[in-house]
Amino acid sequence: MTDRRTEILTGAARVIARQGVRGLRVADLAAEAGVSTALIYYHFKDRAGILRHALAFIGHRADRYTAEEEGADAGARPAGPRQLLERTLLLEFQDLPEVRENSTAWGELRAHSVFDPELREDLAAAGAAWAAEVAGHLAELCPTAPPGAVTAAAERLTALLEGLSVRWLSGLLPLRHARGLVREAIGVEVDRLGSPPSPLLPPFPPLSN
Repeated sequence: MTDRRTEILTGAARVIARQGVRGLRVADLAAEAGVSTALIYYHFKDRAGILRHALAFIGHRADRYTAEEEGADAGARPAGPRQLLERTLLLEFQDLPEVRENSTAWGELRAHSVFDPELREDLAAAGAAWAAEVAGHLAELCPTAPPGAVTAAAERLTALLEGLSVRWLSGLLPLRHARGLVREAIGVEVDRLGSPPSPLLPPFPPLSN
């Protein structure tokens, strides 16, 4: 991705998080990104194109900050499937501007997709990919569980996380409590699926923020 496209999509995520999808105007985006409106139309053609690419950008950015955090811990000890599962979910609860912005923009796009069938398809694909990632960790952790049960557990966990994220971002739920609820939900789902004990790998320490 070129620097200009990255600047535009970074600005789009910021504007969507702050003003919502309905408040995304090309002129405002141009001012936020420090580019001309003509350049925005050159790269993304129309407002629908901006939204689709912004959704993909937000997903890639979440993948990046998750990978960076896991990479920082790579030298500490090998991570088991339970630890990777916790990381995949709990890294969405970091009190960092980029994470807050990403989660808020995702929520705004999700709400707007109710009225935008084209965006709904892209959002459904992104959500399915995320649930599949969580299901992969669960399947490794609970190898004897039926695939359908694993998929359902992943869908419940990702749906719960999205709901808790909204409450945390809105100030209705303290960050530490939100993380605790996610950990408890992971325990419930793993117990239901039947996980073998893993005494050699203690859980990751709490996230710093």
